[in-house]
Amino acid sequence: MSKQAEYAALIRRYFATCNAGDHAELVSCFTPDAVHYFPAGLPEIPWRTAETIASKWVWCVENLGSQWTIEKILVSHDSPEAVIEWTHWKGKLGTALRGDEWYIFDEHTGLIKEIRAYYASPADKEVAINEIVDFDYAGRGYHLEPATGGEQ
Repeated sequence: MSKQAEYAALIRRYFATCNAGDHAELVSCFTPDAVHYFPAGLPEIPWRTAETIASKWVWCVENLGSQWTIEKILVSHDSPEAVIEWTHWKGKLGTALRGDEWYIFDEHTGLIKEIRAYYASPADKEVAINEIVDFDYAGRGYHLEPATGGEQ
């Protein structure tokens, strides 16, 4: 099986274990020090460690009736990364949230070491720059201001 197929299969397994609320299986999808980043507005973010990520998703299944569907998966052909579109169905609330996530995999173990979530929702007008919380944009080489001239 190719690395791309392995990464896509792991994402599908991760979503299946989220839907099942299976803490042990969720933990097994991640490196122990994994981080899940989110946009502003949620409590206690980002979620750090495989144990924390698993516990938070189990809480969502038990308390919100959460279930997730994967809409699309794209896996890079030359780096340990993938991006997906998903829908988070909150059955007990009668609502749903759509969004994207960027995945980074550990090249040695093949496990998920980072997820960055982006929501298809209105921007927070109280925040000058809408970003996922506690993500090192500067350290990762992201633009910190608009490009000028022909720069991209």
